[in-house]
Parts: sequence; C-alpha cells; structure tokens
Amino acid sequence: MKQFLPTLTLLATAAFVLSPYVTDPFSGFDAQRFPVPQIDPPVQPAGYAFAIWGIIYLWLAVFAIMGVYARRHDADWHHVQGPMILSLGPGALWLWLAGFSPLGATVLIFWMLFFAIQALLRAPMRDRWVLQAPVGLYAGWLTAAAHVSLGVSLGGYGLVSSQWAAIIALAGATALAVWVLARRPDSPDYGVAVIWAFIGVLVANLGGTALIIGATSVALLIVVLASARNLWAGHTQAAL
Repeated sequence: MKQFLPTLTLLATAAFVLSPYVTDPFSGFDAQRFPVPQIDPPVQPAGYAFAIWGIIYLWLAVFAIMGVYARRHDADWHHVQGPMILSLGPGALWLWLAGFSPLGATVLIFWMLFFAIQALLRAPMRDRWVLQAPVGLYAGWLTAAAHVSLGVSLGGYGLVSSQWAAIIALAGATALAVWVLARRPDSPDYGVAVIWAFIGVLVANLGGTALIIGATSVALLIVVLASARNLWAGHTQAAL
C-alpha cells in the first residue's frame, strides 16, 4: 500500500489545487444561508489575506511532485503523505460544499485541519523546504480558516452574537496555534500563516469596535511571541 501513497498524494493535491477552477468563485459564505444573515462578520479576514492560497497551492504541488519523483520510497515521507491525502482529498470538495452548506463546510474544514496537523507533527526535520514548509503553511492557514468558519457559523445560527463568535474563534485558533508551535518549534511557516490570517482579521476590523480590535491584537501578539520564542530558541541552540 505504501508504494501508492506518493501517487495518491499527487492525485489528491491536483484535485485540491484545481478545485477553484471548477467551482464558483468563493468570497465567504452566502450571508443568506444562515438564520441570522452574516454580512461582513468581524471574524473574517480582509480579502487580500486569501492571496496566501496561491503560495500554498504552488508549494503543495512541489511537495506532491517531489514525493513521486524524488522520495517515492522514503518512509518518512510516507508518514506525512497518509494524513495529507486524508486532508487534501476531501478538501477538494470544500469550495463546492461551502457554496450551499456552511455547516457542512465547517465540519469538513476541521477534518482537513486535523489531518494537516497530524501531517505536520510527523514531518521530519530534513527536506524542510519541500516537505515541512508547505505542510506547515497549509496547516497554519487551515488553523485560522477553520476557526473563521466556526465563528461565522456560531453567529449565523444565533448561538452567540457575531462579536462573541469572533472572540471565541480567535481564542480557539490561538490556543491551537500555541499548542502546535510548542510541539513543532522548528516550523515557523505554521506560525507565519496564522499571523498572516490574524493581521487580515485586524485590518478588516480597523475602524470597527474596540472589543474585536483588542481581541485580535491580543491573539496576534500571543502567536507572534510564541513564534519568536521558537526562532530565538533555535538560534540559540544553533549558536551553541
């Protein structure tokens, strides 16, 4: 079975990367799909932040191609490819599902996130730029994106106000990011993706309520400090 993992990873990655070309453009859940319409929910990052997907798609393609042509028989890569298949394969349906079922899309993106983090935790130190880095960036962005979906859904189904939904989502994403960074201090790419998303949320709320700006700023600061601590520890270790 393991000999098929590189090929399956390539197919799953291709389906994931090509999915935006076979679905309608996505700019957020349809506000009218919720009992409480979510128009410009405060948890959603500014539009420019989603440009990171271009880098993620390209880097994942490099990872998948390298796995087939250069690391086909590498057991360390196989340990990463298994959970990545389980994340990317179903993830190819996410844009389609998000067009009509925000709740289903929220469940799916947490599925994707779970296996992306599993893949990152398994990634070896070597082959950093073609294995750990793309997986880390992907997992980091999913950490933020999954909690954005959660926040929009919490507000959309009237469980809490949109502001408290944003705070809950930010707290969840921050806690998970700190947990992952503590276990993979050698993966700054993960932290960069989360930081990028939080900056996008902060930009989207400039001029808005102080509560959301403050909560986002605190979340951003925590992840920045956790990432900086890892970088400093790695630099110090290298110096020794």
